[in-house]
Amino acid sequence: MASASPRAQPLEYNIVLTAVLCLLAAGTVMVYSASSSRLLLAGEGNGSTFLVKYVAYGSVGLVVMHLLARRGIEIVLRHTTGLLAGAFFLLVLVKTPLGVEINGAQRWLGLGPLQFQPSELMKLSLVLYAVKILATKPRMVMAPRLLVPLGLVAGGACGLIASQPDLGTALVICFTLIALLVVAGIPIRHLAVGLVGVGLLVALFAVIEPYRRARLTSFINPWADAGGDGFQSVQGQIALGSGGLFGRGVGASVQKAFFLPEAHTDFILAIIGEELGVLGITVLLFLYGLIAYAGLRIAKAATSAYAKLLAAGLTAMVLCQASINVFTVLGLAPLTGVPLPFVSYGSTNLIVLLGAMGLLLNVASGGAAELRLVATPSRPDALGGDRSGGDRGARRPGADGGRRAAG
Repeated sequence: MASASPRAQPLEYNIVLTAVLCLLAAGTVMVYSASSSRLLLAGEGNGSTFLVKYVAYGSVGLVVMHLLARRGIEIVLRHTTGLLAGAFFLLVLVKTPLGVEINGAQRWLGLGPLQFQPSELMKLSLVLYAVKILATKPRMVMAPRLLVPLGLVAGGACGLIASQPDLGTALVICFTLIALLVVAGIPIRHLAVGLVGVGLLVALFAVIEPYRRARLTSFINPWADAGGDGFQSVQGQIALGSGGLFGRGVGASVQKAFFLPEAHTDFILAIIGEELGVLGITVLLFLYGLIAYAGLRIAKAATSAYAKLLAAGLTAMVLCQASINVFTVLGLAPLTGVPLPFVSYGSTNLIVLLGAMGLLLNVASGGAAELRLVATPSRPDALGGDRSGGDRGARRPGADGGRRAAG
C-alpha cells in the first residue's frame, strides 16, 4: 500500500522526520571532526574513513526507514517471530569462532571489512515481540505470572548480550521494556517488585568481574584514578568543561586528537561539548526532545493497542539509549559503551535505529489499514484516552494501525 502524499502527513510525522534528519546532519559533521585528526596523525589515509562509512551506513538506514515508513507494520507483524529467532541465532553465533573481538569484547560478526552487531537487531526484535504479546493479551500485565514467558525471552537475550560483554545494550533493552509495561498499564506494585529483582541481578553482574567493579569505583570518583580506570571519564569531562558556552569551534577540539578514546563513537557528545559548547549540546537535546514529544503524541493519538504500544516502545528505545549515553559522558553513570543515537559512528546501530524511526513514521501515517491487527481493549491506558477507539470520526496518527490480531 503506497503512503499518502507528504502534504497529508500529520504534524508528528514531520517533526520526527525533521529531528532525525537534523541529527544525521549533525552526526555527519561531528563524526568527521571527531575522527579525522587521529586518523591523520596515525597516517591512515586522508582522515575521511569514518565519514565515508557513516554516510554509507546512514544511506542504507535511510532506505530502510523509507521502506518501513510505507509498509513497516505489515512487514514486522508477519515476521516478528522469525526476526526474534534470527536475532537469538546470531547472538549465539557471536560466541563461536565466527565472532569478532574488538577491545576485549566479542560482540560482532564480520566478513572482511563489514561487521554486524546482532545485539542491535535483538534490541529492536524484543521491542516488536513485547509489543505484539502485550497488545494481543492486554490483561497479562495484571498478573505477573503471565509475564513470565516474556521475562524469560527478554532475560535470555539480555544474558547473552551482557556476556559479550555489552551491559549497556542490555540496560537499554531493560529500560525500554519497563517503559512498555508502564504504557501497557502494569500496576506499580508489580513493577516495583520486578525492578528490585532486575536491579539486584544487574548489581550482581556488575561486581562479578574485576573490571566492572573498577568501572563502578571510578564512576564514583574518576579523578582519584585519572590515569587508569577513570581516564576516559576524566578526559570527557575536560572536553565538556573546556568548551564553555559556545565551544572552541568545529574541528578545534584538542581532546579528540591526543587524549579521549572512542571520540567518534561512545564519547562524541564530549567532542560536541568541546567544539560547540553548552549551546550545541542544548540543541542536540532539543532534537531528542522533539522525537520524545512527537513519538508520545503519536502513541497517545493511536486508536489501536498495537499501534499505541509500538509507537511508545520505539520512542522509549531511542530515548533510553540517548539518556544512558548522555549520563555516561556527563559522569552521572558508569561507562557502558552505548552510542549516541543517530550521531555516533556505529553501522548496525545507525541502520537499526533508522529502521525503528521508519516504523514510527508508519504508525504516524496510519499505515497498513488492510491488515488484521491487534484488538483494542476498552481499558484506559497509561498514555491517556480510551483504547476502544474514541473520536472515531477523526483521522488520527496510527488509527489505521490495526484492530485484530494477525496470524
